Amino acid sequence: MTKAKVYIDGQAGTTGLQIFDRIGARDDLELLRIDEDKRHDTEERRKFLNAADVVFLCLPDEGAREAVALVENPDVCIIDASTAHRTADGWTYGFPELNTGQRAAIAASKRIANPGCHATGFISAVAPLVQAGVVPADYPLTCYSLTGYSGGGKRMIASYEDAERPACLDAPGIYGLTLQHKHLPEMAKVCGLAQAPVFMPVVDDYYKGMATSIMLHNRLLPGCPAAEDVHACLTAHYAAQKLVSVAPFGEQGSTLYANELAGTNELRLVVCGNAEQTTVTALFDNLGKGASGAAVQNMNIVLGIDETTGLV
Repeated sequence: MTKAKVYIDGQAGTTGLQIFDRIGARDDLELLRIDEDKRHDTEERRKFLNAADVVFLCLPDEGAREAVALVENPDVCIIDASTAHRTADGWTYGFPELNTGQRAAIAASKRIANPGCHATGFISAVAPLVQAGVVPADYPLTCYSLTGYSGGGKRMIASYEDAERPACLDAPGIYGLTLQHKHLPEMAKVCGLAQAPVFMPVVDDYYKGMATSIMLHNRLLPGCPAAEDVHACLTAHYAAQKLVSVAPFGEQGSTLYANELAGTNELRLVVCGNAEQTTVTALFDNLGKGASGAAVQNMNIVLGIDETTGLV
């Protein structure tokens, strides 16, 4: 059996290294490796980009666009982990659990945009509720999202792990204060919202793990559903999924920790609340289902193999 050829463009970055960790030892893939001293050589990269069956782009946005322009082989499937193509025409959004047709769309696509980490948490909670009519497209959504510092890449990781770091890094850091975070366009478009949510990301002093939460006033929703009704909708949507699940209602305990699913490729939704108010929190690993794990899941789907291969 011929092995699929896979190339990671940008393997030295956090996402690229995490993808390599998940696929480097697999015997069903042939991992193409560019010489270290040639990874910035355009013509050498062009050869590798066009020789692969699947290419992962783990690059800044402009670098991802440049890499796509180098691909001339129509059979190459590109999975882009950057923000560059998440709302672009001709690209398939790489969240297989989005709806009943998304997995098939990914399998048939040669251009797949891997979701953003914060966006993954938000979309996992909101998209099914909008699709079911529980949350109107024009509902004034708010969201806050806690992340470990690994989500900021090598520079942020180095800052947090510096023995002489400033004392402010001991406390949670609220950022995205302009309310124009780069994940907002995909949040709105993929969920079918009339406007982007008010979104507040928070980075804290732990390596990885995310807790992305939305808050709902039930009286503003059609039919005034209770929190248990929201839970039932999400449970039905994700009933057959392997990597996304919904925790039983009322069994979450008194505290949620953002690193509960760190080190996994899973995402778990926790619904809390009562007749008046509801919160939905997505717990997952920002380097797993929020980035590299999602990219590998999409590759598996493209290659027609069990999508959890190398992930569980």
